Amino acid sequence: MSGAITMTRDGDIATVVLDRPEKLNALTRSMWEHLGETVLALSADDSLRCVIVRGAGEKAFSPGNDIGEFATMRSNKAQAIEYGGAMHRTARAMAECRHPLVAHIHGICVGGGLEIAALCDLRICGETSRFGAPIKNLGLVMAYPELAPIARLVGPAVALEILLEGRVFDAQEALAKGLVTRVVADGLVAQEARATAERIAEGAPLVARWHKKFARRLADPRPITAEEHDEAFDCFDSEDFREGYAAFLAKRKPVFRGK
Repeated sequence: MSGAITMTRDGDIATVVLDRPEKLNALTRSMWEHLGETVLALSADDSLRCVIVRGAGEKAFSPGNDIGEFATMRSNKAQAIEYGGAMHRTARAMAECRHPLVAHIHGICVGGGLEIAALCDLRICGETSRFGAPIKNLGLVMAYPELAPIARLVGPAVALEILLEGRVFDAQEALAKGLVTRVVADGLVAQEARATAERIAEGAPLVARWHKKFARRLADPRPITAEEHDEAFDCFDSEDFREGYAAFLAKRKPVFRGK
């Protein structure tokens, strides 16, 4: 189906694809909705350990929303609020996903594509990848839920630079700004994204989920409660902890079961 979100699974790693290569994976409202539904379902799967998010092909992660839909689905404020609701529900699903998310980025990653990549925990891109959010040229504002993940990565000053200038910039500048985690040769992006996911999957899955939860909580200005402090020691009662230190002492590779 043209304009789909597809998902494949290889062991404990899932790959979610923005699958509209004939349009460089430009996002439709339907794709936003299906992406959110897919991530919610994956988040609930305890047997999973990592999710890779990518665009189909090697020309683009995504150039953002399909402008062709605007005339019928986003032409006024009322429509935009409804359309934005679909985007923001997906952003929330990605932000709250329990499993680590790795963005595998080839080519163009701008606008809504950049928003999706910013919602991932790690971002691996190629040397010729391009980034930006030139929405000022469309007279569009990036709403709070869309801007928040970018601003968390780069800070408000750099986020404003990206939005006010509207430049599309290269991978090395994206790395310097903190938008991406790692830049590799274009031909190695898939290999490095997979290797990254495998390194994550080798670790204790409960620990990965706790670390994601704690990192999100630290972005909240409220004081950490006594109960929250206590949760950081729950790992000591897990089977994975017992397996981890037993394997270390025995000089063998641990086999974690997420319990």
